[in-house]
Amino acid sequence: MTDFLIEERDEHGVVTLTMNRPEQRNALSEEHEMLEFVQACHRLERDDTVRAVVLTGAGSSFSAGGNVKHMRDKKSFSAGSPVQVCEAYRRGIQQIPLALYHLNVPTIAAINGPAIGAGLDLACMCDIRIASDSALFAASFIKLGIVPADGGAWLLSRVLGAPKALELMLTGDRIKADEAREIGLITRIVPGDTLLAEAQAMARRIAEQPPLTLRLTKRLLRESQFASLQSSLELAAAYQALAHHTKDHDEAVAAFLEKRSPHYQAH
Repeated sequence: MTDFLIEERDEHGVVTLTMNRPEQRNALSEEHEMLEFVQACHRLERDDTVRAVVLTGAGSSFSAGGNVKHMRDKKSFSAGSPVQVCEAYRRGIQQIPLALYHLNVPTIAAINGPAIGAGLDLACMCDIRIASDSALFAASFIKLGIVPADGGAWLLSRVLGAPKALELMLTGDRIKADEAREIGLITRIVPGDTLLAEAQAMARRIAEQPPLTLRLTKRLLRESQFASLQSSLELAAAYQALAHHTKDHDEAVAAFLEKRSPHYQAH
């Protein structure tokens, strides 16, 4: 493990992951950094005490995406033959969306500055996105003569719809936080000096909910995006049957009837 990701955990089960390459604007460029990202997601996935995850960047950027100098010098996942480049993507950066997007606990991107290229894709892998008033966004791959190969074509179209996603990907235009909110890319804008605190406060509100039901609800929503109504209802019925037989449900009902705050236990 390296120190690319700083992991902090509070008493509410909220984990904050901070990308810690401010001098490189938190670019995703080294294989060991990508592996660290994937390993962190897998570790958090297996930890039943984790209730929510906040992802942010150190310094003035959320993430500048790929390392353009590596592209110029044909280093890292730009190195080698076309077959080698393809395999480098498959084994490297493409493992991040598979790990982060499918993390069962809710995730919040606290976008503290520019989220460019793969950095924008990284934000879209999270369930909720809030941004500072200085944030910038761009699906800028076209400006470098490459395609969005780390999940952007799939992710951005599901967040914004295909026409708007295609507009951003074909122009490479940068948009500010207010426009990002208007088109639904982010849900709120907050001052930069309060961004992390507000993201963590939201995560704590989520973490107060029944932990098993949190995971089931996120999974149901994700699976329902690709299912027919009938299939979604069938899955919901199955998940509901599981939920009705959890200690979380019993405690939630008891707390409601007794007019007190619930006390959920890690499973």
